[in-house]
Amino acid sequence: MKLVSWNVNGLRACLNKGFEDFFKEVDADIFCIQETKMQPEQAEISFEGYTPYWNSAVKKGYSGTAVFTKKEPLSVSYDFGMDKHNDEGRVITLEFDDFYLVTAYTPNAQRGLTRIDYRMEWEDDFRNYLVELDKKKPIILCGDLNVAHNEIDIKNAKSNVGNAGFSNEERGKMTELLEAGFVDSFRYLYPDVTGAYSWWSYMFHAREKNVGWRIDYFIVSEKIKEKIQDSIIHKDVFGSDHCPVELDIQL
Repeated sequence: MKLVSWNVNGLRACLNKGFEDFFKEVDADIFCIQETKMQPEQAEISFEGYTPYWNSAVKKGYSGTAVFTKKEPLSVSYDFGMDKHNDEGRVITLEFDDFYLVTAYTPNAQRGLTRIDYRMEWEDDFRNYLVELDKKKPIILCGDLNVAHNEIDIKNAKSNVGNAGFSNEERGKMTELLEAGFVDSFRYLYPDVTGAYSWWSYMFHAREKNVGWRIDYFIVSEKIKEKIQDSIIHKDVFGSDHCPVELDIQL
């Protein structure tokens, strides 16, 4: 089974930058999108053979997630049951026979860590949600989790310590998540690979120089880690400041 996740930084804009070509070429069984920045009625978007599920932010042009799936889910839920997290369209969960697929767009702590308190609440509440799901069936979590976990996951580690996405607080929460029974699929297969990034600033020719961060993930339940076949970063696919990531898994 092939799953793809991509923060498109605005789906309507990305549609004009090759999104459809990549979508058809990669031919994923499930394709997850973060930062759609749209309501589904704002554009006619459909792909033959796929069923779409949308979770849009109340605020137009902001945040939002979507899933396009060939595989019909048993059930679909949006957000994770807590009112304080329900306005920004950040989570969709699809239940299948053998697993849960969760796509997430984690809140950014913002410059100066002005939103770090909320981010910490989100991290704890979302981790608890995943742990409870994992008791029922294995989980595949994907999305822009807005944190580079370790120094190997960011080009300029020393100069970014304490910045949003590489603060000790955010990195610590990623550690807590993994220690709760989950595995970062890319690092499981490629623990020592350097220069593997999924996001680059639009400034200073960062992508051209590969000055990036790995903040887009496929994370799976520990109990299915040996079923991972590959975890791929499509660094040569453009259209957003993020590139797509892929998980190939035998379930």
